[in-house]
Amino acid sequence: MIDPARIRAAYEIAKQDLLNQRDSSGHWIGELSTSSLSTATAVSALQLALRNSSQSSEADVALIRKGVDYLLSHQNEDGGWGDTDLSYSNIATTMLTVAALTLTGDAEKNPSVLSAANQYIEQKGGIPGLRARYGRDKTFAVPILTNYALAGLVDWKEVAPLPFEAAVLPQAFYKFIQLPVVSYAIPALVGIGQAKYYHDKPWNPFSRMARAATFNMAAQVLTKMQPKSGGYLEAIPLTSFVVMSLAATGRANSEVAQNGLRFIRESVRPDGSWPIDTNLATWVTTLSINALSVLDDDDSHLTLDCLEWLLDCQTKDVHPFTGAAPGAWGWTDLSGSVPDADDTPGALLALRHFYDRGDLDDNTRQRIRAAAQRGCRWLIDLQNRDGGWPTFCRGWGTQPFDRSGSDLTAHAMRGLLAWINELHPREYQRLIQGKWYLFNQQKGGPWLPLWFGNQDREEEDNPIYGTSKVLSYFRDTHNLEYELHTPAPPTIVPKNAIRWLTSQQNEDGGFGGGNSIRDASVGRYESTVEETALAIEGLLCDDKGIENHPELEKALDWLCRRVEENSHVECSPIGFYFSKLWYYEKLYPRIMTVSALAYACKAIQAAPSSSVLSGSGTEN
Repeated sequence: MIDPARIRAAYEIAKQDLLNQRDSSGHWIGELSTSSLSTATAVSALQLALRNSSQSSEADVALIRKGVDYLLSHQNEDGGWGDTDLSYSNIATTMLTVAALTLTGDAEKNPSVLSAANQYIEQKGGIPGLRARYGRDKTFAVPILTNYALAGLVDWKEVAPLPFEAAVLPQAFYKFIQLPVVSYAIPALVGIGQAKYYHDKPWNPFSRMARAATFNMAAQVLTKMQPKSGGYLEAIPLTSFVVMSLAATGRANSEVAQNGLRFIRESVRPDGSWPIDTNLATWVTTLSINALSVLDDDDSHLTLDCLEWLLDCQTKDVHPFTGAAPGAWGWTDLSGSVPDADDTPGALLALRHFYDRGDLDDNTRQRIRAAAQRGCRWLIDLQNRDGGWPTFCRGWGTQPFDRSGSDLTAHAMRGLLAWINELHPREYQRLIQGKWYLFNQQKGGPWLPLWFGNQDREEEDNPIYGTSKVLSYFRDTHNLEYELHTPAPPTIVPKNAIRWLTSQQNEDGGFGGGNSIRDASVGRYESTVEETALAIEGLLCDDKGIENHPELEKALDWLCRRVEENSHVECSPIGFYFSKLWYYEKLYPRIMTVSALAYACKAIQAAPSSSVLSGSGTEN
């Protein structure tokens, strides 16, 4: 039987642990996993700059040495490298690591390492296998081959040209010309495209003339888009690709290259490795606030310092990277962040919790309301014609990470509905259009997210994450009355999604991905904290009552045991960064555990007293 006291005790333990992760100013910063892929690209950039710059130093030599040592010590048994220390090998990271070790001379010094790596690359199909991994999206395949070419491992003829001249057009035109890279990769388009042009000019005289005429103008785009930190998107790989391209085209001493090198130097970890990004501070802060605000009996986490920090994270100007209007939030408070449709609704939901506090003065409440109004307008303007929401730019649908996403749409609509009184009737109608988009499910009932995956699945997607996030929308709107605007049909929780989610439970009571396939025939995998917590939250969206869910009892027992053993902090690489780059974040399992247990406590509180039987729990 479900034991309310045990669930509440586990929640209190997990809650206090999450609160203890705050920094001194009251918000959360978290810690992203270290990355062999990022380390390899940083080593290549530093090495090429060392060869071609008069401003490199012995300190860079030391960074390269430590980076190489990290890579050599993290080769997997199959000869390849994975994106994180918990990731399986993949051809992209392995090729980038071989390129880095070749540039530094360490491949020749470690023949057994190189032999095993090349054998792995050959088994994965070599260059055709790399291209097959990314399909039509050239965002990552072309930079990898450029790095390979700079290391002398492939002829420049194998590197596809990128139309860097297109970067001189106004940003409003980008969505119409079907660029072969995603919206966030314009710096790579310029840097990598110019490196290809520099080393292998096109035979077509018209193309050659057009690229020669726009070379310097396109290079100026790199200056315009580079943030104060020097890191494009605060991302080591993207910044490293730009730096290595500039260094290999005689521009290692340029301001852009030197700023990028400064960012790389400042981002290194003590063990000589680099993460994929500096941090996800805004994202993990809003996730934490929203998880800790499920229950109404404690608002100690809603500190004024955290509120001021969150308000300050809202963009104030047109963003130089995507041309986005002000009023939104990105994933971090750092200068390389870009506003998007996942962090903005997360912030809107968090601001709602602050706004509903009873002890705020009128001025603070008005500032919160004004910020929320700007955020809502920004989200409404980003909505695609299909009713869904993309990540960064409206209308960019040619590449995977630029299309509408079910998880993004559900999150955007939850954020907007939290401030429904601030919406104009026309904006409300757009919201309803998004609702219909959410009924576009996969066969069997699940939804697929854009930015999360499961490395055990052949498709590398994560339907447990996507389904849980969309069900959260239906949970929040199931009994919502739209009395202020045009009436809408009632929101019914899709039963096929609940049935699908129930069918994914493992025998141990947990859910989801992990480090090894448990039973490939039925598509079930080793249970993880993140996916079990997500599944619990999704199942709690059902309206048949917590007492009628034996699957919930098993899952809650699994999660409570993890909290009691303090193993709920163990991470799994379920995060998908740009271009199929895996990561994990140390706060994800903590946040998701708090959220799941909080919703379980809330469901128990709402159930009739006779319907939830308190027992001793099922300990093992």
